[in-house]
Amino acid sequence: MLSPPKTTAELMQRVDAIAGLTLGEIAQHYQFKVPENLLKEKGWMGQLIEYVLGASAGSKPVPDFELLGIELKTLPIGYNGKPLETTYVSVVPLIDVTGLQWENSVVRHKLSHVLWLPILAERDIAPIDRTIGSGFLWKPSATQEAAIRRDWEEQLELIALGRVEEINGHLGEVMQIRPKAANSKALTDAIGPHGKAIKTLPRGFYLKTQFTADILKSQFGA
Repeated sequence: MLSPPKTTAELMQRVDAIAGLTLGEIAQHYQFKVPENLLKEKGWMGQLIEYVLGASAGSKPVPDFELLGIELKTLPIGYNGKPLETTYVSVVPLIDVTGLQWENSVVRHKLSHVLWLPILAERDIAPIDRTIGSGFLWKPSATQEAAIRRDWEEQLELIALGRVEEINGHLGEVMQIRPKAANSKALTDAIGPHGKAIKTLPRGFYLKTQFTADILKSQFGA
């Protein structure tokens, strides 16, 4: 892995250097192993980008570029320039949620300063032939942060009330909660009805595609 960038300018130089290249070209240049089957290696694309840009956080609940306070988000887009999927933000706390404050939340830390990296990843393009677009830095506007905060608070309140099983992808204006697990046996503890502990699937916060589409539109004016 490259050493972490010391300045935002250094980070953006690295971002500009890979714009227009395919994932295969980048992997070859940096002698990064390409898995035979990407169905079993879904995280490969993110690992490659983290490697070539020098992201250092790993799985810690801090921004990927810890020194700079910047989070990296790859954004698969289609031929029409629109996001193909929701964007994972962080794990949802399912116990000990009483007293959690938005100001100190992992979601706020992760989304306070984001490096968005669009990748042309239409389904008919082989993963190694997918092309990196122009990365850009983004900070949420007051309106955007208020919307994210509202979704965070409303859904965490349901969790605190033992109503986690009522939460589905339709809730939230810009950010939804949905299960995040490799399989249905990977259960975790949560607050159930009447405050009793239950077992349920782990959950993740995801930004909805309309929200990320609006971010792209404001950046590129498409």
